[in-house]
Amino acid sequence: MGNMIVASQPAAHRFGIATALAIAFLTLVYAVVLAIGLLTLPSPNHPIQNPWFTLMEVLIMAIAPTMVAFMVALHQWVPQERRALSLSAVVFMAMCAVVTCTVHFAILTLSRQSTFADPTIVRAVFAFQWPSVAYALDILAWDFFFPIAAILAGASLGGEGEKAVRWLFVASGLLAFVGLVGVPLADMQLRNIGIIGYLLVFPVAAVLMAKRFNCEGEKSAA
Repeated sequence: MGNMIVASQPAAHRFGIATALAIAFLTLVYAVVLAIGLLTLPSPNHPIQNPWFTLMEVLIMAIAPTMVAFMVALHQWVPQERRALSLSAVVFMAMCAVVTCTVHFAILTLSRQSTFADPTIVRAVFAFQWPSVAYALDILAWDFFFPIAAILAGASLGGEGEKAVRWLFVASGLLAFVGLVGVPLADMQLRNIGIIGYLLVFPVAAVLMAKRFNCEGEKSAA
């Protein structure tokens, strides 16, 4: 049984590296598309136009499941005594992914249907303007479920060479939690602080973790 576990380690590490690099790539593409969308706005108060908006929706639906897969790889990595924390991180990241993918899939498939053509319905249900159903659910995903997952992931790490990754995970979670302040204050500019957590800090942590996967994978394969 022990030999089987050792033999599986390189594959698990490769999976972790692949998912970490995928997160970094997808979030970078998302940031570029977001920047282009903002730069091409007809006016500051105008929503991001297509094709940029649709591309952003598709990218989010790719990023979230990839983050779940990365958390699974991290769970495989951590020592047995910390796996309750890492497994909890997997669960909360999966909750984030399910909620946000549901939101963005509904926007892509339903918001353009004639049944929902009424501007009042579109504004109340699908618009990323506060308050709306889609915005509330996306905040639940990225400013509640995601930060819990990120902080738990950081808490599950404790080995040599993992200090920087651990604190980056925690920092990404804390920044995302700050986004919740925008809800009671009805100020979505504050909510945007959370974007730094999951669009910038978390991918950096994932890439650093990929380096740890790679080093350990080379040791296991030797």
